[in-house]
Amino acid sequence: MAKPEKATAVADIAEKFKEATATVVTEYRGLTVSNLAELRRSLGAGTSYTVAKNTLVKRAASEAGVEGLDELFAGPTAIAFIQGEPVDAAKAIKKFAKENKALVIKGGYMDGRALTVSEVERIADLESREVLLSKLAGAMKAKQSQAAALFVAPASQVARLAAALQEKKAAEGSAEPAA
Repeated sequence: MAKPEKATAVADIAEKFKEATATVVTEYRGLTVSNLAELRRSLGAGTSYTVAKNTLVKRAASEAGVEGLDELFAGPTAIAFIQGEPVDAAKAIKKFAKENKALVIKGGYMDGRALTVSEVERIADLESREVLLSKLAGAMKAKQSQAAALFVAPASQVARLAAALQEKKAAEGSAEPAA
């Protein structure tokens, strides 16, 4: 590759590092072009999966201020640049790696630090943002219902107590003998 082409490639990859909320570094040795196309489709629109030379990726990561990934750039390397929520892309990569043993997750980068393979897999095991938000909304609604019941309970207890006293008085009044 000529120098200007390399410089352009490094700048493009550095820009992807800067724009990404998270990255997952993989080794794709043994995957076919159709396998890679299938993986790219499964990742969705918010994620780009890029195959690049390790020396270019190292330079681009350095330019982007991404540190701690140099040891991952060995062998055939491809990087998933995730924009937006990392959980769905991590799930797709983990699922694809489980079905295609040729894809190996090497690690990742998120929130200014390198991630181990186990950390990437834990992210993949999380529930999506939408599911967590709906669970939170359900829990909040349940707590509001409980609070409303607590606020109403003393008033209803007083009303039941007053009704019971009134019934008791009425029963005592009718039980007294006529004079």
